[in-house]
Amino acid sequence: MDDAGTDAFLDHRELLFGLVYNMLGSVADTEDVLQETWLAWTGRAGAEPIENARAYLVRIAVHRALARRAVVDRRRETYVGQWLPEPVVTDDADGGAERAERTEAASMALLVVLETLSPLERAVFVLHDVFGFGHAEIGEMIDRRPAAVRQLAHRARSHIQARRPRYRPDPRLQREVTERFLDAALGGDVEELLAVLAPDVVLWTDGGGKGPATSLEPVRGRARIARLLVGLAPHLPDDLDVRFRRANADASAVLFSVGRPLALFVLDLSTDDLVTGIYSITNPEKLGTAR
Repeated sequence: MDDAGTDAFLDHRELLFGLVYNMLGSVADTEDVLQETWLAWTGRAGAEPIENARAYLVRIAVHRALARRAVVDRRRETYVGQWLPEPVVTDDADGGAERAERTEAASMALLVVLETLSPLERAVFVLHDVFGFGHAEIGEMIDRRPAAVRQLAHRARSHIQARRPRYRPDPRLQREVTERFLDAALGGDVEELLAVLAPDVVLWTDGGGKGPATSLEPVRGRARIARLLVGLAPHLPDDLDVRFRRANADASAVLFSVGRPLALFVLDLSTDDLVTGIYSITNPEKLGTAR
């Protein structure tokens, strides 16, 4: 592989990462797929030049991601407790917002809904609705007729719209609500928690059997969640340090203890700025990018 071939791959690496990550929800698996894509790309040494490197690389990555999806699904069958996507955590000061925009990073709430789609529906939705590929172009990537791609896209879009309204809160507002939420939760202020939580709020906690988790099932309801969080506050480490980060497209907070990430919180907001979803990840294997 000459320098031009290497440059072509590097020029498209962020696009490939965003595509594959949105299809898999796992940083480690995404990196593995990108490595497989690179090997397939470099394995063409001596072959005829590729006129459209972007289309060729995306096709390889999508096929590898669809194959890896089966591996991810099998792993989830034996996962302990609730499963949430592994976040890509960045510091806004280090260009996290810009990187999220370039890779079209999805919110945690959308990634959770994407998990309910079939692999092909998810691939088509990510390619078309997130990254703007045309139906005919996608058909060539996944070996389907454009009409079949349109049907997959419609089915995926309808499924998502029924479960996830098209609303993304302003990142600054999301951070302000996150700060208010954590101040109340860590300070044991039940009344303030009740004021910031929506009546039908849901708490998801992903510990994977390796980190603390509030429950093996989602916890629902404002009063129940407020009592649960306030009850946990006295048991938190004395050296707890809260740092605000970007997790994919979301403003988030990472709790550190002894210099290591203990938990990550992402909040989903309603149009009236109340917390409708709390995503808490405590599995240390999913906090690698939060360090």
